[in-house]
Amino acid sequence: MKRLGTWEREILRRIHGSVVKQGIWRVRTDQELWELYNDLDIVADIKKKSFELIGHVARMDQRNTVKKAFEIKPEGGRRRKSCRLRWLEDVEKDLR
Repeated sequence: MKRLGTWEREILRRIHGSVVKQGIWRVRTDQELWELYNDLDIVADIKKKSFELIGHVARMDQRNTVKKAFEIKPEGGRRRKSCRLRWLEDVEKDLR
């Protein structure tokens, strides 16, 4: 999430450019970028989309392959270098 936020600010700085005040160039601050951009940050937007996806899958028919894959509960433990959270667990954490 931190990397995505950093990347987004870097792109916004490229789009909106630097500021010249009294002949001195400076980089725009994060606050100035958010005032110009005036939209959700990329992390909040991704979380919003994941909530929409869960709602869409929850309304699917029980015979749908995507719904079956969504509801399956894997047995056993995770491999050593595997992700700590599954996608659904991460979304549930965000909801709390």
